[in-house]
Amino acid sequence: MLEKHKNLIYILLFFGMIGWGASWVNAKVLSHYINAYDMILFRFGITAVSMVPIILILKKSFKIDIKSFGIAFLASLVFIAYMKYYFMGTKYGTASLGGAFVTTLVPIITFLLLAIMGEKKMKRKDYFALFLGALGVLTMLNIWNSTLKDILVVQNIYFLFASFLWPVFTIISSKSKKISPIVFSFYLYIITITLDALFFVDFKSIAYESFDGKFWVNILFLSLVSSTYSNTVYFVGIERLGAGNVSTFIFLVPFSAIVLSALFLHEHIGFYIIIGTALTLYAVKILNNIRFFR
Repeated sequence: MLEKHKNLIYILLFFGMIGWGASWVNAKVLSHYINAYDMILFRFGITAVSMVPIILILKKSFKIDIKSFGIAFLASLVFIAYMKYYFMGTKYGTASLGGAFVTTLVPIITFLLLAIMGEKKMKRKDYFALFLGALGVLTMLNIWNSTLKDILVVQNIYFLFASFLWPVFTIISSKSKKISPIVFSFYLYIITITLDALFFVDFKSIAYESFDGKFWVNILFLSLVSSTYSNTVYFVGIERLGAGNVSTFIFLVPFSAIVLSALFLHEHIGFYIIIGTALTLYAVKILNNIRFFR
């Protein structure tokens, strides 16, 4: 029975990671309808509402202590900035490059920040992994066949900012240890959409009349699948199976973003993106001691 439950969680995690990869495609489509701040409001407003029954089903408490609330408030500020650059990079660039570049660079930058903070000890293998990661990132940007002007285009700068902001967000969020990650995420979304609505969203400029079926399919998928479903199965997977077993599924995200971008957006996937992604993911494997076969 236990083995059946584990296999079910593995299947759910597989589709959850596909959902995360698909979010880059959804964001690209939505960039033709709304701006970054409108996307934050719609996406996480729907997500927050959909999480209420999940929290009740999982029998989690909605109580939050003052410290966790303060951490959620601080994390939401970084979260809004991340979502802006994630959206802008995808709008002006390609979903395939964003999905590969950001999702593979984030764990490497997270490791570096933790090492600088003294929470990770650098070993000889880690220096090799960082070199391999840097080589992978440069390959994704096709630096070997590009000029400096080609590399420093605005979308690459946005993706780079996003890659630095998410580790900062992760480290801040990890300081909340007295509350379930799912409940913490719920309050994070509530605070995020409140700040977003008060300071960034211009409700009069939103072109509601342009919201067709294509818009609603993408915003609902982005909210209910990429956010609510994927986040929930990821946190449940960590609780039931442990972070080590779940970590390997992260490797599905960049490749699903690449494949889905080719299928639905008809983006040309350069060979350099595939090779760069593979190199960077192998660097992540070394840094985090991830084992594929257990």
